[in-house]
Amino acid sequence: MIEVVEVKNRQQFNVFFKFPFDLYRNCKQWVPPIINEEKDIFNPKKNHVFNHAMARLFLAIKEGKTVGRIAAMINWVEVEELKKTKVRFGWYDTIDDLEVSQKLIEAVEGVAIGEGMTYIEGPMGFSNMDKAGVLVKGFEHMNTMITWYHYPYQKEHLEKLGLTKQSEWIEFKINIYDAKDAPEKVRKFSEVIKQRYGLKLLDFRSTRDIEPRVDEMFALLNQTYNKLESFVPIQQHQIAHYKKKYIPYIHPDFIKCVVDANNEMIGFTITMPSFTAALKKMNGKMFPFGLYHLWRAQRKNSRAAFYLIGIKESYQNKGVTAIIFQEIQDMFNRRGITAVETNPELEGNKAIQALWKNYQHELHKRRRTYRKEVSL
Repeated sequence: MIEVVEVKNRQQFNVFFKFPFDLYRNCKQWVPPIINEEKDIFNPKKNHVFNHAMARLFLAIKEGKTVGRIAAMINWVEVEELKKTKVRFGWYDTIDDLEVSQKLIEAVEGVAIGEGMTYIEGPMGFSNMDKAGVLVKGFEHMNTMITWYHYPYQKEHLEKLGLTKQSEWIEFKINIYDAKDAPEKVRKFSEVIKQRYGLKLLDFRSTRDIEPRVDEMFALLNQTYNKLESFVPIQQHQIAHYKKKYIPYIHPDFIKCVVDANNEMIGFTITMPSFTAALKKMNGKMFPFGLYHLWRAQRKNSRAAFYLIGIKESYQNKGVTAIIFQEIQDMFNRRGITAVETNPELEGNKAIQALWKNYQHELHKRRRTYRKEVSL
């Protein structure tokens, strides 16, 4: 018999976040998150998304053993401003037992019915800035710091339970040219665009230099992605949260910003050294050696990840990305970085995918959210 219980106490809370470490223990491709950071996501005192969101966590128990977990969330900005009456579900992990997945999905449906919502969708987090999508292609590859890993059967469970595809994200692996082989046309085009629009690059020397510009970056993100189907406007408290969570990990070299003659930001990108190997060694714990592994990944690494890119609406399709990419190419060459993985991109976001056309690239992963209508 399978019982689904809602997380109500500290012990259950800890079990919720430690369960994947048992489930994926023998999986070489699974890269564990940092447990305390995962817990902070669901701590209203530390994550101000709870100013306009709610969450309920569930565990599936079979014969006294935890066999699955799931989170049900409602983002009230999405409901009230975008009129999407949905419950998001995420942190979906389960053993290969269809009944376990069924009971977990039924728990999410129960939240939807209780809150008057009309459908559920997931796996996803509270907003576009969180992890999203169950893996459907690329099981042989490790997940990154900003994505989940899943076994193939998890996607199959959702489909057997009547959930249908809602959105699909794709990820690319990109080979970085040696300095001598880099396309000269990109460099020349970059210089032309700079001169044509009077643009220049900001040179960041420290995290302190970056912080005053972070709000502008997120404002550009809102402009860049506001027409995508799943977009929910990024709130100010979310910006503060992501600033605290990610900026300390990123060396200033990996952030490139373009400004106009008035020093107004018109484009940026955030890349990061790949923390995949470091996180694997850390196994969910920051101490005692986690900080060392992260520090080493920042300084000695042949791989990197594209995290975010934003372009001011009036400058989109004007070649600004050529400036950014030329600077990234030069920085990667200096640091000996030869391969990059992209952040998941919506399948229909052709403008972003076009950015990789001048590089050798491979679509190596797909992930998908699934939807199911709920009868009240």
